[in-house]
Amino acid sequence: MPPLNYFVVESPDATGKEAYERIAADVLQDLDLIKVIDRLHIYVDPKVPIFIAAGLLRHMPRAIRVSDFANINPGEKGIVLDIGDETYLAPLLQKLWVLFGKENVEQPDRFTVVLPAGLAAEEVLEQMVVTDPSETLHKDIIYALQYIAPEGFKVRRQYIRDEKFYYVASEDTLEGDIVETMVAPIFEKMGVTL
Repeated sequence: MPPLNYFVVESPDATGKEAYERIAADVLQDLDLIKVIDRLHIYVDPKVPIFIAAGLLRHMPRAIRVSDFANINPGEKGIVLDIGDETYLAPLLQKLWVLFGKENVEQPDRFTVVLPAGLAAEEVLEQMVVTDPSETLHKDIIYALQYIAPEGFKVRRQYIRDEKFYYVASEDTLEGDIVETMVAPIFEKMGVTL
């Protein structure tokens, strides 16, 4: 597994510990999450039964705004968006259609989008978020942790905000103070407070 700054699997079962190290490494590698996860601590105890994964992200990808890939040129007859990178053109068009109506969005070629003059301020268009990669990243991280957790552990709690995340799963009801009693100490082991 490529290096995370911190990666620990903790379990009273030595064989299970080794298995979960391999499983976690494979899942993170397959889903290409190693680039974004900085620290990960997994605790598994099949006798309790409990699975806890807590971690920190390296950096969250930033939201992509119109100004990141297009120049906005307001004119008397219309606002011309000169697309420099068409990677985000499809989500841009979807967003513009929802906000301004399909009838108000013209696309004469793949590098140009034209809106009627006065439809939106230049600053509003420049700052408009077209896509936020962190939304799909959050889903990918939770999906990976669900995949790593033991099968049948359907009772769960999950949290992901800013750079911190945790996932707790069990076959049994989770105690109300599970975060304080079991998750917070795992973050402390990583040198972080929850």
